[in-house]
Amino acid sequence: MAKSTLSFVCQNCGAAYNRWQGKCDSCGEWNTLAEEDTTGATSMPVSVRSRRKGRTFALESLTGKSNDAPRLPSGMTELDRVTGGGFVRGSVLLVGGDPGIGKSTLLTQATSMLARAGHRAVYISGEEAVAQVRLRAERLGLADAPVQLAAETSVEDIVSTLSEGAVPRLIVIDSIQTMWTDTVESAPGTVTQVRASAQALIRFAKKTGAAIILVGHVTKDGQIAGPRVVEHMVDAVLSFEGEGSQHFRILRAMKNRFGPTDEIGVFEMTGLGLREVSNPSELFLSERDLGSPGTAVFAGIEGTRPVLVELQALVAPTTLGTPRRAVVGWDPSRLSMVLAVLEAHCGVKLSGYDVYLNVAGGLRIQEPAADLAAAAALVSSLVNAPLPTDAVYFGEISLSGAVRPVAQTSARLKEAAKLGFGRAVLPESARGEVGGDGGLALNSIGGLTSLVAEIAARGSPRGNRDTSREGAAEKNATPARFRRENS
Repeated sequence: MAKSTLSFVCQNCGAAYNRWQGKCDSCGEWNTLAEEDTTGATSMPVSVRSRRKGRTFALESLTGKSNDAPRLPSGMTELDRVTGGGFVRGSVLLVGGDPGIGKSTLLTQATSMLARAGHRAVYISGEEAVAQVRLRAERLGLADAPVQLAAETSVEDIVSTLSEGAVPRLIVIDSIQTMWTDTVESAPGTVTQVRASAQALIRFAKKTGAAIILVGHVTKDGQIAGPRVVEHMVDAVLSFEGEGSQHFRILRAMKNRFGPTDEIGVFEMTGLGLREVSNPSELFLSERDLGSPGTAVFAGIEGTRPVLVELQALVAPTTLGTPRRAVVGWDPSRLSMVLAVLEAHCGVKLSGYDVYLNVAGGLRIQEPAADLAAAAALVSSLVNAPLPTDAVYFGEISLSGAVRPVAQTSARLKEAAKLGFGRAVLPESARGEVGGDGGLALNSIGGLTSLVAEIAARGSPRGNRDTSREGAAEKNATPARFRRENS
């Protein structure tokens, strides 16, 4: 037997040290080192391992017939969209999300639909008792689904039980942080236990062909808890996002070996569980405030699906030495870049204003095509000029102030026309890519200055507010050459 070796392992990144220290040098976190046995009871002496001979295996050429991996549709269109068409046999997925966001609800519905379709589906809960899971199933109206349920945390017992009888088509482990294995001498939830438990379940999935879904805890920073090596071990990493105050949820693929990583699935949380949303644009624009300054509709693309969402901006005078820059649902660095371009090339002085930007509905936008819509909303709020309610905006802003084209222009315009919009503001160089605009009036612009001048020309004082301040803001928001032409 190998001698037991104790070391101090960081519970955040998995780095190991010979002695305890307050700060992890690898990830910079404090008080995350815990003492663990990193050897394991199954380790063999070096002399035994060195005497083992390797076995030969066949080598194949690059040419040949390659069959697509068989997939198992879950019965939920939005879930299948994110996974790439269904669950691949022998694949392991890691699902993460904030506590109470609806991970267990989503997986309960998925296993119930598969069980009703005649497939063997197993739900293993390490956090809840069997009675608690049954209560959730009754609330969702799924109590009659033939799902096999158990409350267990021992990986060896789980593998032994699932090996009997027919191979399950889908296995849900809720959650991987509660699992433990006899091969390592560490407490459940530690880095060593999570890694060893995940490896044992992955080995079982590859051997039997069963699809396994692992539920992972999320830290306060929104990252899946445990070492990053677990995310590299699995085939797909799905993130279940949403705000507690919002009634819809977003399922996003962060990694997927068998499908795209830019697709999203949209669900609405109801009293009977999660309802799939086939047209997210109608949901995101359902509570839109028409005619208000500082709002612009962005025509975006999430994977292969066009999504229209409202960007809300608020520019307010500040008394602080350093103005606030707050953004929700967008990259803060992109907002800083747009503000810098507006000030450097368009004469928009925002150094004395607090700037707030929000993506309505809680959707998180990642593509740079939202630059033009964000700039339009910011200038609209600054000069109190409502944007046209039937217009959509999309385009990437360069550091020189030019508006660059973006991909899938035709799909964005078709979605806007389907929802009743009448015009689109887009990059000038994107006109050649328009296949079918759906009857929209296209306003192509080559630079950001022309859009700023057009919005500033419609500015008006805000009721009983200080009109001198509003006039100064409108003057600052107009490029210098446009001010000279209008004087």
